[in-house]
Amino acid sequence: MQLPVLTAVSDAVWEADLVAAFERGDLGLAVVRRCVDLADLLATAATGQARAALLSADLRRLDREALGRLAVAGVAVVGLVPPGDEQADRRLRQLGVRHVLPSDSTPEELSAAVLQAISSAVQPSVGQRTAHADPRAALPDLPSLPEPVADPGTGVGTGRVLAVWGPTGAPGRTTLAVGLASELADLGRSTLLVDADVYGGVVAQVLGLLDEAPGLAAAARLANNGALDLPGLAELARTVTPSLRVLTGIARADRWPELRPVAVEVVLELARSLSAMTVVDCGFCLEQDEELAYDTAAPRRNGATLAVLECADTVYAVGSGDPVGLQRLVRSLGELQDAVPGVQPVVIVNRLRPSGVPGDAEKEIRAALRRYAGVDEVVFVPLDVAGVDGALAAGRTLVEAAPSSPTRLAVAALAAGLLGVSRQSRPRRRALSRLR
Repeated sequence: MQLPVLTAVSDAVWEADLVAAFERGDLGLAVVRRCVDLADLLATAATGQARAALLSADLRRLDREALGRLAVAGVAVVGLVPPGDEQADRRLRQLGVRHVLPSDSTPEELSAAVLQAISSAVQPSVGQRTAHADPRAALPDLPSLPEPVADPGTGVGTGRVLAVWGPTGAPGRTTLAVGLASELADLGRSTLLVDADVYGGVVAQVLGLLDEAPGLAAAARLANNGALDLPGLAELARTVTPSLRVLTGIARADRWPELRPVAVEVVLELARSLSAMTVVDCGFCLEQDEELAYDTAAPRRNGATLAVLECADTVYAVGSGDPVGLQRLVRSLGELQDAVPGVQPVVIVNRLRPSGVPGDAEKEIRAALRRYAGVDEVVFVPLDVAGVDGALAAGRTLVEAAPSSPTRLAVAALAAGLLGVSRQSRPRRRALSRLR
């Protein structure tokens, strides 16, 4: 039995020779279509006619999105580069192509690479998931597939990714994300704060940064094209203090298509090598349109949020300390479990105040969350209107603007507990100096 293969290469003469070699039948492969461009390749792959594709590094418009669509179609990829072209080889590997050969390889070598690519293409690897809906997600109770073995040459960093998420209603996700990042930086950990809110991020405004070009969108664009590396990510991240960098987000909600999940995952994985701690401010919505499960070409608005939650080592679920906020939090925790199975979020009740809940606020809220959400451990962050408003008006963190604020002290304790260090009994009066 011969395995069907597609080709999309720029050298027509070489392609013709390859097709002739495969037609001998002794290599186990057969070229079913010679695609003229990327659109032709994707359209043919979507029909299920092929098991693998041979493509050139110089194929126009080739990016992670295209490779993701090939993966969803069940088409393994083998990349071809000009002999000695290290830049083309590096770009394909950054795009997620694991099997790359020089274009002067023999048909036998290409055949072996194709067979190896097909056998190892169990599912898209980390950083190569498609931003489009996967039609296989609509199938019920499919057996889980084994995770692919990580490539030891990828250089995955050891930093941690922390996602700050919460339901609709503005429970204070951004305030806590900025606060947690600044506290981790204040404790001497190199920290990257990422604004990944697809409905319009405000981290730049909260920190008083004038940035018309969102850093995350630029990083995602480079990642999608296989051009993002560690120095490039460091250049896009604004340096706020010696230990704190910020990757600003999109201020306009209509720019959400720029934050494709596949690219955001790559950015976060690279961030692990840039900083010891990466704090991500997420969007609120976890909705997945069921209709999109049948359309492999439809982008998902909330895909970036889901990608962050799946990549995160720790997820903080933030709710507001009032009846409406608690109801939303309880319901959203169930939605979070459905969207990211197995996640064990750290539940934070923000804006705690005596007038928000009758009686002993902490006791009543803890009992309600235990009864209705099965949550035993809760972190409480008290409301300090004057301190938070003052920091926001000045474009500063609470560490800088209000070091004695009850809100700041609660977030500082959270950061210290995360790192396993003891917090000083008295608030630190030294404010982090900003880099201008």
